[in-house]
Amino acid sequence: MTSQNIVKPSADSLAASASAAAKGGLPPVERWNPPFCGDLDMRIARDGTWFYLGTPIGRPALVRLFSSILKKEDGKYFLVTPVEKVGITVDDAPFVAVDVEAEGAGADGRLSFTTHVGDRVTAGPDHPIRVERDPDTGEPSPYILVRRNLEALIDRKTFYRLVDLGHHADHEGTRWFGLWSGGAFFPIIPSAELG
Repeated sequence: MTSQNIVKPSADSLAASASAAAKGGLPPVERWNPPFCGDLDMRIARDGTWFYLGTPIGRPALVRLFSSILKKEDGKYFLVTPVEKVGITVDDAPFVAVDVEAEGAGADGRLSFTTHVGDRVTAGPDHPIRVERDPDTGEPSPYILVRRNLEALIDRKTFYRLVDLGHHADHEGTRWFGLWSGGAFFPIIPSAELG
């Protein structure tokens, strides 16, 4: 973890600004370009737990509120309001997909994910699933794009359920084991590696 230049804006002031901006849905953070104010001592752990000043934020409504003003630029994460922009630390992905509902099967299937902050998204061309594999262990880390270039790590129990729904299909000239959703095929592992 890199050292942070802690700034004046507090979590309380950001929450108040976010609450005002969130009336009627998600704030349009992609249109906001306030000046950078520095880093805030806030971190999102790999399991989706949000920390402020080293202490877990125990109020789910507050976490949802902060998640609504999250923005990613050049690989860095920020909380943004119309008047301030502060950097935060994200250990992996800012969200965790904690459940999936499957409808249909094969190329006609749909996989709808729910995140730990209440986002609901159906995998497809606009919300792709991707799987990164640890180069040393081969351990998969699956993700789904949720919104505004922000991804959710798909938790282990949900990924195991997805594996049960997988199919073999040709993808870019290679046979893959993967998932269909929203008319798109998402490769997980080459079929040859499964024997």
